[in-house]
Amino acid sequence: MKKQKSRRTRVLDILYLSMMLLPLLSALVIKVLTAPPTEGITITGAQIYFTVPMPLQDLPVTESQVNSALILISIVGLCLFLTNGLSVRATSWRQHAAEWIVLKVRALVRENMGEYFMGYAPFIAAVLALSAFSSLSSLLGIYPPTSDLNIVAGWAILVFVLITYYKLKCGPLSYLKGFTQPVFILTPMNVISEAATPLSMTFRHYGNVLAGSVISTMIAAALGKASSLVLGWLPGALGEFPLLRIGLPAVLSLYFDVFSGCLQAFIFAMLTMAYVSGAFAMEEYFERRAKKEEKKKQKINQTQQTEVI
Repeated sequence: MKKQKSRRTRVLDILYLSMMLLPLLSALVIKVLTAPPTEGITITGAQIYFTVPMPLQDLPVTESQVNSALILISIVGLCLFLTNGLSVRATSWRQHAAEWIVLKVRALVRENMGEYFMGYAPFIAAVLALSAFSSLSSLLGIYPPTSDLNIVAGWAILVFVLITYYKLKCGPLSYLKGFTQPVFILTPMNVISEAATPLSMTFRHYGNVLAGSVISTMIAAALGKASSLVLGWLPGALGEFPLLRIGLPAVLSLYFDVFSGCLQAFIFAMLTMAYVSGAFAMEEYFERRAKKEEKKKQKINQTQQTEVI
């Protein structure tokens, strides 16, 4: 039984590793095969692969959408790989890693959202993973989905729907009343602030990631030109050697692609937790719930008394 179980675990490991790596390799191959020829360093948006005809407006399928779907598949493969062959007592580094991730995310949610929102731990983990891996995909030469405004806007709209849902849990009147707080004259400002929430989340994340890519590209291009000016008098390949581009672009990539990408993922997750938990008037909700239950009990008692009479 143990040999069969071990063999099954190994087969699944190979399957899950393939599920992790093949989507990323596919994205890279698609990038190489479809990238238009360019001269020098260029800064462009996501390529449009094809367009789906729609009744109101055609739907373009872009590089960022395809890469986002492939990164999602890769993340699912990573999760399956880390949780394959779990046991009651952790004996593998994978199970230790999986348990560490779960404990850290649950502690983060408990600290920032409270015990009531502990069910949001998987959602927050998914936000962190998708955002971080999307930004880190640029290290492989893949167009990062977080550099596309539409992708990040979709995440922000999803968070905004959750915010509105928890504001409406206390009733539509309570939601509308919130726009008049603390004084009625501030209602227009509160409406603008409500609409600005998804916009600020979108542009903060998208702007930081895109700015890092643009700055790194511009500096790499400038260093290439500087190398030509400094070494251009040398004969042959020595004059074309990009000496000044050695080192600094890698350091900038380490900051903009790794540190900044992971930082923006953490900030987006923190804002999600703050906005969702802050939108829920928990005390008012439970007071309304207690009153409804009390009225329900009173109606049941009255019905029982009427039946007895």
